[in-house]
Amino acid sequence: MNGHEVEVRVRYGETDQMGVVYHGSYVPYFEIGRVEWLRNKGVSYKLLEESGVALPIVSMHLNYKKPARYDDLLTIVTKLKHYSGVKIEFDCEIRNENQELLTTAHFILVFVDTKSGKPIVPPGYILEILKEVI
Repeated sequence: MNGHEVEVRVRYGETDQMGVVYHGSYVPYFEIGRVEWLRNKGVSYKLLEESGVALPIVSMHLNYKKPARYDDLLTIVTKLKHYSGVKIEFDCEIRNENQELLTTAHFILVFVDTKSGKPIVPPGYILEILKEVI
């Protein structure tokens, strides 16, 4: 299964004076989605980093369609779009309880050796997961 969903409730501190989710709050929501996508595939991001592999974002594109509001229950949908060599790409979206599409995003991340800071091919167990999903 390629896609994964996780729910998150909008907290007060993530909103502006009008109770609308601040645009910068969406990036952490999408991070929750990616981390939980990995966890759902049996990969702990914490253990990945402890093994010397990081996965920084090198490109992101967000498209805001409708606002999320304080106390909304959001569903974050994360799907692996593409993998090649050292890069991995995700398409993501956020929907509200009425299944209205609020925000879409596309992320490109690169597997990096934490000591050298240089891009690397992911560990074998991650390659196996990616092969199953793609």
